[in-house]
Amino acid sequence: MAEIVLTTLNAKYIHAAFGLRYLMANLGGLRGRACLVEFDINQRATDIAEVLLARNPKIIGLGVYIWNAQLSLEVVQVLKRVAPEVVIILGGPEVSYETDQQAICTLADYVITGEADLKFAEVCGAILSGNRPANQIIPAELPQLENLALPYDLYEDKDIANRIIYVEASRGCPFTCEFCLSSLEIPVRAVPLEQFLEAMEKLLTRGVKHFKFVDRTFNLNINTSKAILEFFLAHYAPGMFFHFEMIPDRLPEALRELIAKFPPGALQFEVGIQTFNLDVSTRIKRRQNYEKLADNFHFLREQTGVHIHADLIVGLPGETIESFAAGFDRLVALGPQEIQVGILKRLRGTPIVRHDEEWGMVYSAMPPYEILRNKSISFEEMQTMRRFSRHWDLIANSGNFLESTPLIWSKSQSPFVAFIRWSDWLYAHTGRNYGIALGTLVELLFEYLVKEIGLEPALVANAIYRDYQRGGRSDKPELLRPYLKEEGIAVRRSKGGLKRQSRHIAEGRTPPALAQENLSRERAENHRAPAAIIASGWKSPQKSA
Repeated sequence: MAEIVLTTLNAKYIHAAFGLRYLMANLGGLRGRACLVEFDINQRATDIAEVLLARNPKIIGLGVYIWNAQLSLEVVQVLKRVAPEVVIILGGPEVSYETDQQAICTLADYVITGEADLKFAEVCGAILSGNRPANQIIPAELPQLENLALPYDLYEDKDIANRIIYVEASRGCPFTCEFCLSSLEIPVRAVPLEQFLEAMEKLLTRGVKHFKFVDRTFNLNINTSKAILEFFLAHYAPGMFFHFEMIPDRLPEALRELIAKFPPGALQFEVGIQTFNLDVSTRIKRRQNYEKLADNFHFLREQTGVHIHADLIVGLPGETIESFAAGFDRLVALGPQEIQVGILKRLRGTPIVRHDEEWGMVYSAMPPYEILRNKSISFEEMQTMRRFSRHWDLIANSGNFLESTPLIWSKSQSPFVAFIRWSDWLYAHTGRNYGIALGTLVELLFEYLVKEIGLEPALVANAIYRDYQRGGRSDKPELLRPYLKEEGIAVRRSKGGLKRQSRHIAEGRTPPALAQENLSRERAENHRAPAAIIASGWKSPQKSA
């Protein structure tokens, strides 16, 4: 039983709710009267409500995010019907803006907007003492991180064993990219470094091996990021994995020297590029130096074992299919292990809406509010790009086809054009964007590369089988057997990091993959104008009609 129940609906069980733990850690004298209960979005609203009410709470604090907004609404609807006396307090980025337009905010007793680490305790204290706040919408003052209790002791042993452990050394972002909520958080605030490292040492002592930093710009303060990297390097043990979100054009020599000392697979950098179109980048107020970005990518790929996860966005105002294709080819040539092809989302409160009229931006009314069409890209083309994104994730990002993926564009000047043809073909044969079994993908990729592109069956079969083994499998797919070398194929596998990332690690690269990297370098240095991309053959569904 608890008077205060803190809860949220995670995207998956593996994601531990970091924000809830910050709220719990800062409840002060109320902490003993509270409990934390987590769910995921695959559970039913009535079942969630049952579990919450079984705690006999007076207050339920619910964290609302873009991925759980719809189910959160359903949960609140149930709670207000069966237990209207329970006070419901909402918080989180999804309800921090445009509150007057959201049904869930109308139903709730209170909505705390902004960073509620301290404000939630204040509101709960007032309610429990009989002095309920007069206003339903309660803005939270921006807390200074040195005034907050850190939440890391609230990770239980089962969390450490089974879930992603989130940490943060700073909050805020100095940039003003209009599609991102961080553009509204100009002040960058840091957790006191000594306090933060003490907390990290305790987590290491408890057996944590995978750390995911939620800082928006980890390498903004070079001295701080250097100290943190030095700390983790000194404490490194096999199997450790550290994820950081990095500014792509900021990697001075002091950081380079440290990064190069980490073993392959220990570091993952999430690098948000979003667009290579300078006009689009200027329009959305995203500043980056593409020359320095390319130099940093070359360093990371050639002199380190860092796993690079790079982001591009489809649907930005003024970005056409042609210009996106040119940017995609340019990024492929730089050689990141993963490219996240994201579809633009209209996050509540972000200034991207100022382009709606001029660029005909039409978004879905339902979370996650993805772009449906705009002046430059039709609805049909946007659907094609959605399939492209999901199929790229299945084939290229998964690491299951590390060596065979470049074969898709081995006879094309443009990886984008070649892959979108494959994506169209795959969709025509399966009718699916996701959930395609690995065995089915093996068979279809072999058929496509041999029959549609005209590659030698033995070359394709052995490349796909090396990929198949790289994932730790030893059986031989029936379709490939007639073409496999009798002596077998030896593939070294990584023992560190995470499974997907380990399939991308350099020690598993084969000569064909190395040859592709050389080709990629040539393309990076001589990337073509958008018109040349389309001239190579692919046309969008609408334009080819």
